[in-house]
Amino acid sequence: MRIDKFLANMGFGSRKDVKKLLKTGAVRVQGQPIKDPSTHVEPESESITVYGEEVEYKPYVYLMMNKPKGVICATEDLEHETVIDLLGEEERHYEPSPVGRLDKDTVGLLLITNDGKFNHWLMSPKHHVPKTYRALVEGHVTEEDVGAFSHGVVLDDGYVTKPATLHILEAGARSHIELILTEGKFHQVKRMFQAVGKRVLELERIKIGNLLLDPELARGEYRELTKEEIALLLEKNE
Repeated sequence: MRIDKFLANMGFGSRKDVKKLLKTGAVRVQGQPIKDPSTHVEPESESITVYGEEVEYKPYVYLMMNKPKGVICATEDLEHETVIDLLGEEERHYEPSPVGRLDKDTVGLLLITNDGKFNHWLMSPKHHVPKTYRALVEGHVTEEDVGAFSHGVVLDDGYVTKPATLHILEAGARSHIELILTEGKFHQVKRMFQAVGKRVLELERIKIGNLLLDPELARGEYRELTKEEIALLLEKNE
C-alpha cells in the first residue's frame, strides 16, 4: 500500500495533508525517514512511526449508520445523494460499501464496511441473518396476515418468500407492525404487504442479527462498531 494512502486511512488527514507531513521527515518506516508519498509499505509487517509514535494498522472500517430518507445505498450516483456521501473524509478513504440495501425512502440501521468477507457473511442466504423492521401499514393487519407471513407469501413475480415473523403492535385503519425476515429480495417488505392487499407507508430497519440500531444516533449519523458489536453480528443464528 502507498504510504500516503495508509496514513490517510489511519486518520492523518487527506492525501494532501499527508504529503505535507511526509515532507517534514516525521514519518519513518523501519526507522528510515520516508518523504515520497508513492513509497509502498507493508503495514502488517513493517514498523511505521509518525513523530516517533507507532501507527497501529487498522485495515478495515465497520460503521453503523442511521440511514435517513432520500439517500440511496450506493457508493456513488450522479443524481442522488448516497450513504457514502454522508461519511467523513477519514472513512471514505477506506472505500467502504453498504452491507445490503435499504430503499431510498426506508430509514434505520445500515452497516457500511470495506471488509468483503464480513459483508458476504451477513448477506449470504445460507447464514439466515435475520433483519427486523418496524412499519406503518395502510390497512388493518390481521392474525390471518400473521399466518400467511409465517408460511411465506407469493410476490408479484411468483416468488414464494421464506417464512417471516410478523408481530402486530397496533391494528387499525393504519397498523403498526414489526417484521423479521431472513432474506432480502427487492422491495420485499412492501411487496409482501401488497400480496395481502395492504400498503407500507413508512419503513425502518431496527435490527440486524442481534445488533440493535443505536438510539443515540440521529438520522444521517453514524459511528464505528465496537469489537463486541462485530462479534454479535457474527454469532450464528439458529
